Amino acid sequence: MRYNPLGQTGLLVSELCFGTMTFGGNEGLWGKIGNLGQQDADALLSRALDAGVNFIDTANVYAEGRSETITGQALKNLGVARDEVVVATKFLGRVGEGPNATGASRYHILDQAKKSLTRLQLDHIDLYQIHGFDPLTPIEETLEALDTLVRHGHVRYVGVSNWAAWQIAKALGISERKNLAPFRSLQAYYTIAGRDLEREIVPLLTSEKVGLMVWSPLAGGFLSGKYSRDDEKSGDGRRATFDFPPVDKDRGYAVIDEMRKVAEAHSASVAQIALAWLLHQKVVTSVIIGAKRMDQLDDNLAAVEVRLSDDELKTLDQVSRLAPEYPGWMLERQSSYRQGEF
Repeated sequence: MRYNPLGQTGLLVSELCFGTMTFGGNEGLWGKIGNLGQQDADALLSRALDAGVNFIDTANVYAEGRSETITGQALKNLGVARDEVVVATKFLGRVGEGPNATGASRYHILDQAKKSLTRLQLDHIDLYQIHGFDPLTPIEETLEALDTLVRHGHVRYVGVSNWAAWQIAKALGISERKNLAPFRSLQAYYTIAGRDLEREIVPLLTSEKVGLMVWSPLAGGFLSGKYSRDDEKSGDGRRATFDFPPVDKDRGYAVIDEMRKVAEAHSASVAQIALAWLLHQKVVTSVIIGAKRMDQLDDNLAAVEVRLSDDELKTLDQVSRLAPEYPGWMLERQSSYRQGEF
């Protein structure tokens, strides 16, 4: 297991992050994603920690708060010292019926941070993330509320999830101008079958030294190796009942065909190749893995041992590469004459 700085900080996090979205679900959406109870959660988290994972991600909306509760209790049950783990959680989604029980307002942020700390049984959150963009609340209000949490010691670092490049850039500018705690990470969807992030967001993260946490690195199970052109609903994975995130299937199956060849050469699974590809991308800080079963977790953890050759990376890049899009192709063309000068 390797460890990377979380963006422009001195905090080191494991290249694999243990995701807890499978904890605590019962009926509805969360039940489809996962319904693991305390005992199973303890066992999975213990295995991840033994493998060198020191980074844990959850959210206040996962299983309506039960994921945070189970995660916090698991850390207690396993006797994990507080300084041995980096705990991240998120806020934004609806957690009640009232008009202020959602969003990124100061009202909601301070309220939810307190409740997340209680459920997690912690005195501080290491990384507190906005789960998405709130079009109603001014970004200044959100950033000032997060800065309050940092200055009071309830939160160590702040991050964001599922924002556009211009939104992140605007927030970073406001934070610098007003001397507020800046976003240190982005949690976003990024896979070899879904490389949209590379158009605008990856250049921004690279320029501003913001870390990247990848969610759904197997595209909701699409890249697990269970799915094929011949039998799209094969296997018993989550995607059979919850077809998300969206994937260009024709392009995705072409990618899987090449991944199977690489997997065979490494005596690895298709899922391990999908994870290994992400771990080879310089912009990636940590890849979030979640599991319902121990064998799934073990397979994912083993991805850190897969080292892809330059030729394999080139082949996978070619089959999965995004189609050229303006202004990207024009920027590349106009800047090419400067490439040899630095």
